[in-house]
Order: sequence, then structure tokens, then C-alpha cells
Amino acid sequence: MLTHLVDRAFAARAWPFEQARNLLTHVLAKRLPEGERQKARALIEAGRTDEALKTWPELARPVVLETGYGPSGLPHMGTFGEVARTTMVRTAFRALTGDRWPTRLIAFSDDMDGLRKVPDGIPNPDMLREDLGKPLTVVRDPFGTHDSFGRHNNARLRAFLDGFGFDYEFLSSTDCYRSGMFDATLLTLLERFDDVQAIMLPTLGPDRRATYSPFLPVSPTTGRVLQVPTLERNVSKGTIVFEDEDGARVEVLVTGGHVKLQWKPDWAMRWTALDVDYEMSGKDLIDSVKVSSKVCRALGGVPPEGFNFELFLDEHGQKISKSKGNGLTMEQWLRYGAPESLSWYMFQSPKSAKKLHFDVIPRATDDYLQHIEMYPAQEPEKQIDNPVWSIHAGDPPRQASPVSFALLLNLVGVANASDKAALWAYFARYLPGATADSEPLLDRLMGYALNYYEDFVKPAKAYRAPTDKEKAALLDLAARLRTLPETADGETIQNEVYAVGKDHGFEPLRAWFAALYEVLLGQTQGPRFGSFAAIYGLPQTIALIEAGAEGRLAA
Repeated sequence: MLTHLVDRAFAARAWPFEQARNLLTHVLAKRLPEGERQKARALIEAGRTDEALKTWPELARPVVLETGYGPSGLPHMGTFGEVARTTMVRTAFRALTGDRWPTRLIAFSDDMDGLRKVPDGIPNPDMLREDLGKPLTVVRDPFGTHDSFGRHNNARLRAFLDGFGFDYEFLSSTDCYRSGMFDATLLTLLERFDDVQAIMLPTLGPDRRATYSPFLPVSPTTGRVLQVPTLERNVSKGTIVFEDEDGARVEVLVTGGHVKLQWKPDWAMRWTALDVDYEMSGKDLIDSVKVSSKVCRALGGVPPEGFNFELFLDEHGQKISKSKGNGLTMEQWLRYGAPESLSWYMFQSPKSAKKLHFDVIPRATDDYLQHIEMYPAQEPEKQIDNPVWSIHAGDPPRQASPVSFALLLNLVGVANASDKAALWAYFARYLPGATADSEPLLDRLMGYALNYYEDFVKPAKAYRAPTDKEKAALLDLAARLRTLPETADGETIQNEVYAVGKDHGFEPLRAWFAALYEVLLGQTQGPRFGSFAAIYGLPQTIALIEAGAEGRLAA
């Protein structure tokens, strides 16, 4: 069974498996001696994965995947996307290697950065202004819940990740610097200072180049993180000399949290010290990855494998910016859609720019539901490429919702439902015996649909009166539906809808369905009408059709 899963993982085409195979190549090159590496690759290429697995030795250290977080603000959509996508790659890597090698996913917080500006909407802003320039884990907490602003936001990050059930290990930059975890690599950078400068200086403008140092000392007098030149270096003592804010020349150790690094050298140092094997990043950081990779090599490390994902756009095609507030927040998505639908959206084409706004939520939800429904009937080779395999770590739910999110939205509107109880009353006939306990996903979707309808669909509804041709067709449809038993299923009703459209000469037939949606639902698109009518109830549907035909809905 294990070998079959490994074989399917090697053949899978979904992007997490492509990334996992790249990561495997990286690990083989980095960890195995040349002879063993070549033998392993030859067995893999020959399709003898079971033998390849047996040749791989136990690793002295786990395979490390990392994601980064800047705790000057709260976790956001990008935070979720990076952790969710990296988790998908980790899951694919486990399948690829038969879970032979242990893995770690590190969620790293850059909480030793100096606070550059006071975020909008923060309580006690004057207190934060007094602490500008200090490490985030020294800045006082304006919320009064933790010993610093950085610790407060770190706690929010962890609660955020825990709420989605991510398996990760949290690391604080401040703790790593102060505990000595980074000391050896920091001393290497001090020794190879000129090599790092040779990499960094050509990337800077002339003014910055004149004063640049990879070391940012923490002032012993003010506690601020200083961007000042390094005046002297003493490799044997492990110190640098700089000019403090009061003009005094100060000598400090580069170890023990007395300095931090500029962000590109810091990224490279972290890759080296933590032996990071994989980290993805946004397309806007491509050049930064290249520079940090050069610094990593200068420090004796091996840059991690990874790829650059595209950034999200708002509804106008503009890049989403936290400072502009033009994006969709996590809280907003989770008011209108399930976390699984967001994971679905993150899975889709990560290298293509996608608009991230309210309109995408219903479609993402229904696409997710459709793939859950497809999964059980697929061949194992197809299942592993189904996005829900990656979203649910190889164990997707056994059943989806019995109805689409789009249908729920329309049922909410037509039934004038204001709570789940009203919706469940309609489903009592369509799904006898179904309850919130037996259909938990449907119950959750009802809540999302109620919120989405109230905030977006209802304000945009615009009913119209039918044309003479449409009125005749609507009245004919009502008459035909009266001949059906009240228990008629959605397919039977849908057949009558098709027949009426054809008999009344609608060409193309979608013009007939457009008329149904615009006259009866007040919108340009809608659900499969037969399924909608079966749930709403045949008598109620007939009454709705007659009201639309007479123009009462538009009035």
C-alpha cells in the first residue's frame, strides 16, 4: 500500500507534488553522499521506488520547511496562504518518501525587527510612538494582554494557525537571537563580513551603500535597533564597534541578541542556522531570494528549495496592500465561506495572479464541493491530483453537501429565510431525516449563505417584468408543474423546464434560463432550477412563477 502511494506521488501532476519532487532532489543532493544519491535517483527514474526507499538512510536532522511572519500587524490572508500551501507541499513530500524522513514546518516570526511606524487602528498610539525603533518584543503592548506588542501579535498568529489545525513549530526571532541559536552563524558572518558586503553593496543606492552594514546593533542606551555603519570588527572577540545615538563609540557582541541583521542577510542567516530546506515566497521577493541565496552560500549554507507565488489582486486588478486595506480579510472570508473553500482558492494556480474579493467566495465554495463529490468515484491515480487530497492531507471527507452554495443563496432569498431553522424546514421534505448533526457541512453552509445573501445578494437584486413571450412560457411552466406530484424530484422538474423553453422557441436555450433568473430571482445567474424547485417545494415554486409572470415581483 505504501509503495503504491509513493508511486502515485511520483506520477502526480498537481503542483504540491511537483514542489515535493523538487524538494526531494534538493534533500538528496544536500544530505546523501554522491554514490548513494546517484543510486537513489537511478532507482527512482527506473520506477523502482520501493527499492529506492530502502536505500535512503535515516537523516541526522529532519527536513525543514519554513514560513515567515512579520508581527508588526495581525495575521492576514497572505499568512494563511503561505502556511496552507507549504503544508500541502509537506503532505506531498511525506507521500513521496513514504513518510520515511521526519519533517518540520517552522512558522518564524521576525519579532526582533524595530517598530517603524504605528499601525492604524491600534489603541494607545502615543505609547507606541514612544517605542518606535525598538524591537517588537520590547515595544509595550497597547492591548495590555502581553509583555510586548510582538508577543501579543505572536499569540494572535499562533491562535490563528491553531484555529485551522495546522501542524507547525513556532519560532521567535528574538528568542533565537537571545538563546544563542544563531550565535555560530552570526560569528561566521562577522568573519566573512567583507564577502557579505561584496554581495549586498551592489544592490544598494549610493547613499545607503556608504553607511550599510549587515549588523544592526541594539543601542544599550535607548534600546532601539540602529541602522548605523560598523566602524570596527574584532573577529577574535566576536564584537563590532558602532556610534550610538548619543555619539559615543560602543563595542558589543554580535551574539546573544545584542545585534540583529538587515533583513536579506537575516533571511540567509536563518536558512543557514536552521538548515532550512524549503521556503516559498511572493513574486515580489524574487530578487531578494537571489541575494539572500548568495549570502547563504557565503555563510557556508545551502539555500532552500522553493518557488515564487503570484500576489493577490483586488476587484479592480490592483495589488492588495495591507496599508491600503483594499483586500479581503480573513474575517470577511470566514463570515461568508468555509475555511476549506479558502484552502481550495489557495490551491488553485499559485503562480497565476488571482482577484481576491467577495465575488469569488460562492464559486470557490461550489468548486470545492464538486471535487469532494467527485473524489470517491475517482481512480487512486486521479484522487491524488484532486485538490481535496492536498487540502485534507490525503483524507478528504467522505461526503459533500447535498446541495450547492449557489442554490442555498437563492433559497435564502426566495424563502425570505432569516435563520437556519427556516432553511432546515424546507429541507425536511427534500432530505427526510436530515439534521445539523447528520449534515454538518450543509448546516455550516447555511450560515455562510445567510450572511452572504444579506450583505451582497439582497442589495443587488433587480427584478424585471417578463416580455409577452416570457410571460406565456412562465404560465405554461406553472401549468405543467401542477400536473406533477408534489414529491417530484429535481430531475423531473428540470425536464419540464427544458421542454417549455424549447416549445416556446427560446434560442439559445440559455435565454430562457436567464429569463427565469431575472424575473423570478432578481439576478442574472442562478442554480439548477429543478433542484431549487424540489427543495423550495412545488406549490411554492408555482406561486413564485405566477407572481413573476404577472409582474408582481418586479413591482
